[in-house]
Amino acid sequence: MTITKERKLLGASLGLSILLGASSVEAGSWQQNVAIGGFNRVHIYTPDSVSPIGNGKSLLVVLHGCTQSIDAYLTANLEDAAEEYGMVVAVPDAVYKAGFSCWSYWEGIRSRTAGDYANLINLANTMTGDAGRNIDPDQVYIAGLSSGAAFANTTACIAPDIFAGMGISAGPSIGTSSNGAIGSCEIADVTSRCNSYAGSYSSHFDTQIASIAHGTNDTTVDDCYNRQNAEGMAGVYGVNELSGTNTYTDDARTAAETLWEDARVSMLWLNGVDHAWSGGQGASGSYVNGNGINYGRYLGQYFAENNQRVDRNSGPEITSLSATEASGLLTITGNALDAEGSVASVDIAVSNIDSGTPDLVETLNTLASPADGYFNATSSPLADGLYQIEVTATDNEGAQGDTASVTSRVGPEPPATAPELSDIAATVSGQCATVTGSVVDANQNLQDVAVAFASGTVSADIDGSRFSAEGCDLPGGENNVVITASDTTDLSGQSSVRFDIDAGQTGDYNFHINEGHITWGEGYSACYLAFGTAPFTMRETAAGEQCRWVADGDSSCAGPLQACSSGGSDGGDSGGGDGNQTPVDSDNDGVADTADNCPSVANAGQQDSDGDGIGDACDSTPGGEQACTEYTASNYSHVTAGRATTSFGYTYALGSGDNLGLYNTFVTTTLAETGPDYYEQGNCP
Repeated sequence: MTITKERKLLGASLGLSILLGASSVEAGSWQQNVAIGGFNRVHIYTPDSVSPIGNGKSLLVVLHGCTQSIDAYLTANLEDAAEEYGMVVAVPDAVYKAGFSCWSYWEGIRSRTAGDYANLINLANTMTGDAGRNIDPDQVYIAGLSSGAAFANTTACIAPDIFAGMGISAGPSIGTSSNGAIGSCEIADVTSRCNSYAGSYSSHFDTQIASIAHGTNDTTVDDCYNRQNAEGMAGVYGVNELSGTNTYTDDARTAAETLWEDARVSMLWLNGVDHAWSGGQGASGSYVNGNGINYGRYLGQYFAENNQRVDRNSGPEITSLSATEASGLLTITGNALDAEGSVASVDIAVSNIDSGTPDLVETLNTLASPADGYFNATSSPLADGLYQIEVTATDNEGAQGDTASVTSRVGPEPPATAPELSDIAATVSGQCATVTGSVVDANQNLQDVAVAFASGTVSADIDGSRFSAEGCDLPGGENNVVITASDTTDLSGQSSVRFDIDAGQTGDYNFHINEGHITWGEGYSACYLAFGTAPFTMRETAAGEQCRWVADGDSSCAGPLQACSSGGSDGGDSGGGDGNQTPVDSDNDGVADTADNCPSVANAGQQDSDGDGIGDACDSTPGGEQACTEYTASNYSHVTAGRATTSFGYTYALGSGDNLGLYNTFVTTTLAETGPDYYEQGNCP
């Protein structure tokens, strides 16, 4: 058996961390270093999509391994899994570390109120309790690598009511010692230990699932734990192993999959992966491997297909719907079938749509009969006109299916008439716009609705009397779009809609610094890592009552929170104001820049020789005479202290972007802090 999933190509977020409040949810981007749920630093990715099951999005909490920064997961292709499966990803930095910055799975009290176990439960509850995040509490999962895997397994055993599933990658068995992680395999009764950790919450194991994975090239943690953990969780759930092995394929990368009954437990061998998180093609970073499958995507699929807590009753499906007219009456027939049970009722709404807006005439109710789901109903006498018939069915558990619709005419055919357009509207997102509206053709011979954007004409999608079309790469400023509805006799009707497009501002990082979009302290490093010296486009986006500038294509390249420029966040010209905008006070001294002799250098266009944010004309000690502080430490320590960032396994000094070499605890470098949040490799002058 081969399971193949098409890979969605999405840009990975890199670089400088941005401090955001927990209440600020930015879909389609990473929020970095969020303080939430008892953790000081959590990277959170929120997708635009929702889960294919349940209500809202799912949540996957991913725990790092020893010596591994949470920044490594910014380049682990977790965005792909998040978008494809509507899964929020949260990567917390352990608070109570042990050993080499490990999750302390081998020591301390294992309870719901102790240390990072309590923090993880609090994190999950805080995020699911925030309505703005739209997370389904029945779809909360936890995963991890190495020490993070063992800690995730322990947490899922402690709180099976919170976590519906787990993803354990290269993890020592729960309750083993720290020596067992890098030495010979320790035998552990996973089933007994997990049950004891759960205590009175053990009944929730009835609906929990587990994925256990290990790299075939792992020479750090003994691979004996893969089967020991899988069999241990199968014992907790009371399921038997199935015969045979499946092959999971992702971008020509494979994993061997063994399943237990009802897919409650999955054991994976990640081909070509060493002791690392398997991130799939293009993944990189400290203890992140690109040779194997995207394990995050596998988890998204595994959880969505096998979650035991989500009600999967989808409601009946309507097929073969038709409406025929005779003597002023409409006879409506079709089939309503329910995959999980039986059809309880069929509701039919008959509306007159000659006016352009459907007017409900009557609702008919009928039971699906006979057992094959066939239904029929006849309307009361109807006046001449064009009617829309919408049918929905409800099953024996009260679930309603999708609505099906057809149109039918009562009375003689009217004279040839052009289609009529109404209710035209446009919504703008970046340099794209979606035009929607209603179209009615009295002769029922509508052929096409064409929407002429500045970037080209698009044939609209039509659903009943509604249409929708999207145009992208639109020019900045006012756009006028013409909509043409044509029928098969070459008659046509037209309408138009106007809207404004924010084209953003384009230039290299120096341009964006001079414009105040980013600063040396916030934005520069991430933007330089993402785009180098090449030009890139930034747009002003709303963030609560303030705004920030965010780059197209890489949301980690973003500037600080600041006052919004007039029209910048609502699709207007983000390049300037209209004379009524809020005065800019770039150095926060209470004096507007227009009346300030020494505003922030980024907005004043002044030279700043020492990088302290004060222009040389106003700086009593320009040109490097300010105090300088040296730090000599490992690259890992520089990153955790906020003096450097990491990307693709290398370390870069904050501010200067100097390449410090490999990101680990064994490479030691000296950094000179020559300005606020500005570090250069080497000693102070």
